[in-house]
Amino acid sequence: MPRDPARFSGVLLENRIVVWDLSQSRELFKAGFYGKPLGIPKPKAADFNAPLILDLVEGYYLLKCKKLVVTARTSGDRIDSKKLGKICEQEYVDFKEKFMVYWELRKAGFVVSPGVKFGCDFAVYERGPGIDHAPFLVEVMKPHDLISATSVVLSGRLATTVRKQFIIGVADREKDSVNFVSFDWWRA
Repeated sequence: MPRDPARFSGVLLENRIVVWDLSQSRELFKAGFYGKPLGIPKPKAADFNAPLILDLVEGYYLLKCKKLVVTARTSGDRIDSKKLGKICEQEYVDFKEKFMVYWELRKAGFVVSPGVKFGCDFAVYERGPGIDHAPFLVEVMKPHDLISATSVVLSGRLATTVRKQFIIGVADREKDSVNFVSFDWWRA
C-alpha cells in the first residue's frame, strides 16, 4: 500500500481543525506559521506543548497542497478536499474568493492569518507573527462588488491606526485571477 504523502493529520471539530500530535503541531507551525497553539495567543517560536488549531481556510489550503489529512471527529473517516470545501462554503461568505486570495498570498511567500481582530479577512505578514507585525490588512471582494467611500475611509483609518496598509484583494472567479488594490494615506 503506498504511503500517504501528507505529513500532518488533523481532526475537524466544528469550524476548526485540530492537530493533536504535539510534534506535528510544532513542525506545522514552524513550516509556515499555520494555526495557533491552543492557549498561546502570541507564540514567538515553535517550542510550545499544545495542540495546533487551524482555521478552515488554512486547513483547506494544506489539504489541497497534500500536506494535511483531515478526519471527522466522530467517525474517524477521512474528509477529502471536496467535502471540506463544502463545509468552508457553509462557514464563510464568498469562501471561494477568499480562498483564491489566500492561495495567491501564500504562493507569493506571505504568512496569512485570519484578520477578524482587525475587522478584515486577512492579516498578512512578510516573515511571521512574533517575528514582525503584519504590515497588510486584506479585505476580499469580487470584481462587481460595490464599495462606498465611507467603507474605504473606515478601513483606511483602522489600518492607519494599527500601522498597516489596507489592501483589497479582488478575486475574479470567471477569469481565475486575483488583483490587489492598495491604499496609501497621506496627511496634509
